[in-house]
Amino acid sequence: MKEDIQQVVDRFNNIYLSKGIWPVPPIKFYFYEENYQKTFNDDNYKNVAKEIKKASEEIGFFTVTGHGISNAKIDKLLSTCRHFFHSSDEKKLKIAPKKWNPNTDTVYRGYFPSSVNGKEGLDIGDPQLSNDMEDLLVKEKFEVNHDMSYLNPDWQIVIDDYYNSIFELGMRLFKSIISVYSSNLDLADKAFVRPKTLSTLRFNFYPKQDKPVEISEQDGVALGCETYVDSGIMTILYQDKKGGLQVQNRHTLEWHDVPHDPNAYVVNSGLALEYLTNGKMKATNHRVLFNQEERISIPFFFEPSYNFKLDPKYLEIKEEHKYDIDNYEDFLTNSLKKFVEYDRPN
Repeated sequence: MKEDIQQVVDRFNNIYLSKGIWPVPPIKFYFYEENYQKTFNDDNYKNVAKEIKKASEEIGFFTVTGHGISNAKIDKLLSTCRHFFHSSDEKKLKIAPKKWNPNTDTVYRGYFPSSVNGKEGLDIGDPQLSNDMEDLLVKEKFEVNHDMSYLNPDWQIVIDDYYNSIFELGMRLFKSIISVYSSNLDLADKAFVRPKTLSTLRFNFYPKQDKPVEISEQDGVALGCETYVDSGIMTILYQDKKGGLQVQNRHTLEWHDVPHDPNAYVVNSGLALEYLTNGKMKATNHRVLFNQEERISIPFFFEPSYNFKLDPKYLEIKEEHKYDIDNYEDFLTNSLKKFVEYDRPN
């Protein structure tokens, strides 16, 4: 007898829970390309939305397949990413913020070197933002992406294509979350207006590390990336190989490996989603173990429009607010203070 999606997930959870392991559940996403509204009335989709709700409330992490982004598109992005990080320091620093390159005007977008926290990174904003959008560019975190044609003539094509696809996946996942609280799915379109969102596509390059970034004070484990929670609504992560990503059980404080599947994205709730759901969905501590193998990870920080208020009433959550209600721009400014890579002069 063929199992449905709910039975597969329940069986997976029962096996892992019986062994005392805190699972990061795999979820197969359903979406009807030809009929947007049909998706949200489909029983399979409703079951998936419930599983996303359960994972986001209890764990804060899940993996998703059936996301609609082809392996060919991901491979092309990985190739572009590797080409960039294997370029000379001179070429990479050319697009670094002024903390590392005094000849640029950027502060928020661009390249940062491994001297910051053991990994190299490249932060890419919405490709739709252009130099004629003066009302946005006067704001601190809105900066037009660097022209990368000097490095790769196809760069912008590859980035635009992937950014559009991963942004759309974020919208679908967010609508799934909305659907378990409210029928107001239009909230997603009001919260995420391009290019007013602060969503960021990041390339992370972990070189062969000679020493850990830090030693965990909790359990003495060597780390290749510090312990943290993400700021946005959610993070959608692709890893080119198993990289030692771990998530913390907030009840026992024990750490558990996030399973690696080359066909899946890892999705985790951010602090903004915790605020928006009045604490129902959780931003969970995670970290990366120290390893001496070169690897790449590509997170997409799905972050709403700068002026969107993180107000639970939008989800018809009416109990007393646990958090102050900020617009996202102010919320993000405060949240980023804990990240060493964003310790940058204006």
